[in-house]
Amino acid sequence: MFSPSRDEVRRFFIGAWRKYREQAPLEGLERIAVGIIVLHPEMHALLDAGEAAVGRDFLPEEGALNPFLHLSLHLAVAEQVSIDQPRGIRAAHDRLRAARGEHEALHVLLECLGETVWQAQRSGLAPDEQAYLECIRRSAG
Repeated sequence: MFSPSRDEVRRFFIGAWRKYREQAPLEGLERIAVGIIVLHPEMHALLDAGEAAVGRDFLPEEGALNPFLHLSLHLAVAEQVSIDQPRGIRAAHDRLRAARGEHEALHVLLECLGETVWQAQRSGLAPDEQAYLECIRRSAG
C-alpha cells in the first residue's frame, strides 16, 4: 500500500498544478487532482509558490484551513464515488449533486469524510462506513 508523507502529497499537488500551467501532459491521478485544483482558485497562488508551500503549517487554532488536506479529501472522495465504495456513496453523491450542484455536493462528502476519519483517529478504530454514509444522508436533508 502506498502511504506518502505529508511532503510527498504536497509535492504531488504542486507538481500536477505546475504541469497543468506549463501545458505538460498529465497522468491519471494528476488529471483528477488538477480538475479539483481548478475548482479552488483561492489555492492557486499557494500551489504556484512551489517548494515554499511544502513546509508551511496550517494551524487550526489560527483559523487556517489546510489546503493540501482539503485537496486530498477531494481526491479521496472522487475515488470513492468512481468505485462506489463505500457502497451507496455514488447514489448519495448523485442526489446531492442534483440538489446542490457538483462542488457543493463534494463538499458535503468532504465534511463527512473528515468527520469520519477524525472519529476513527480518536477511537483508534477503523473508519465507520455506515456512520460516514449516515452523515451524508443527514447533510443531504
